[in-house]
Amino acid sequence: MAPLNRYHRPAMNQHASTPARLALASGAVFHGTGFGATSVQGTGEVVFNTAMCGYQEALSDPSYTGQILVMTAPQIGNYGVAADDIESGKPCVAGFVVRELSRMTSNYRACNDVSSWLSSHGIVGIAGIDTRALVRILRTSGAMNGVISTETSVSDAELVARAQAAAGMAGQDLASNVSPSCTSAWEEDLGDWVPRGEHLVRRAVKRLKVVALDCGAKRNIYRNLAERNCEVIAMPHDSAAADLLAHRPDGLFISNGPGDPAAVQATIDTLRAVAGSVPTFGICLGHQLLALSLGARTYKLKFGHRGSNQPVRNLLTGRIEITSQNHGFCVDPASLEAAGGEVTHVHLNDGTCAGFRHRTKPIFSVQYHPEASPGPHDSDYLFDCFIAMMESGQPIQAQDMATAQAAPAEAAKAVPVSA
Repeated sequence: MAPLNRYHRPAMNQHASTPARLALASGAVFHGTGFGATSVQGTGEVVFNTAMCGYQEALSDPSYTGQILVMTAPQIGNYGVAADDIESGKPCVAGFVVRELSRMTSNYRACNDVSSWLSSHGIVGIAGIDTRALVRILRTSGAMNGVISTETSVSDAELVARAQAAAGMAGQDLASNVSPSCTSAWEEDLGDWVPRGEHLVRRAVKRLKVVALDCGAKRNIYRNLAERNCEVIAMPHDSAAADLLAHRPDGLFISNGPGDPAAVQATIDTLRAVAGSVPTFGICLGHQLLALSLGARTYKLKFGHRGSNQPVRNLLTGRIEITSQNHGFCVDPASLEAAGGEVTHVHLNDGTCAGFRHRTKPIFSVQYHPEASPGPHDSDYLFDCFIAMMESGQPIQAQDMATAQAAPAEAAKAVPVSA
């Protein structure tokens, strides 16, 4: 990383004062100021994220495809946009909602400001609205469709009608929109971002080949695998089982992604055909797809889990993890147990399933993001568990998780405070 420039002068962001409105399908209309690409309309499911930082990672997370993202932190944009922190090729949201858009970009790593970045990709935002009132509506009534518009000639009623007419998230296969069209290799590792040095990461004894079914993966997921001495081959989400197995992988990874998991039938069919013949690890949408392939069911949450402060209990170790999450669907635990799965992690806010393992097959997954960009890092031990499972070829055991989860804490004790 470049050294800190202590004399960096903050850049002033010149945002035009364009009137804008956010209309919800419930009939509520919020008036504010537009930013980003103010000449376009943004339509999608309105959801909120409770993280205090990491807005650029959230904006570029393909899991937000088809959604208007609301940040609950009161000011957004103060550290601009840094190229190294973007999690995909572009911002993926349908629209962006903030209480206050910072007038200043003050970070030596920044190469752009939020408004200009969104504008260059045709995404509209709205600032200056009461996001507390908006989030209260979403928590009470549930996530719903909305429209962001800067059109002055259109009535509030017409914007509400547009929101009501938009397609809902249930039943949508959005993974097809963000999955790569061809197979590619990934080489980049974590670089300078390894927490307190490489000794906190379990590297595979030999180079392991991991095939990833890419449903909209974040870059830092692949970096974590490469850091652990894995050769990563990213394939389209609808790749056939035979094509996947032709690579003779040591492990199979199923990524995060957007939309309704039950609608991603091609991936479900592939996972059902592979069915644990290769050690398999899934996160977020990948977790849901694995459960569906085994015969479990999924359902839509009222307003989902989105943020970097979501508490989860690991039932195999008894430890609590603060996790980064972004999902609106969940796995039904009763159907999972009937399909041969066992719940391993539980969300402490509502008791929903946050992770599972198969009792007899080398399959495990979690509902959240262990790569956690920008943080927290409580759950990156799960990548080490994946390494252990690939090396043994056996189902993940409680002791494997306990050992991996305890290793960073033990290693940190041996590191001087000044390190």
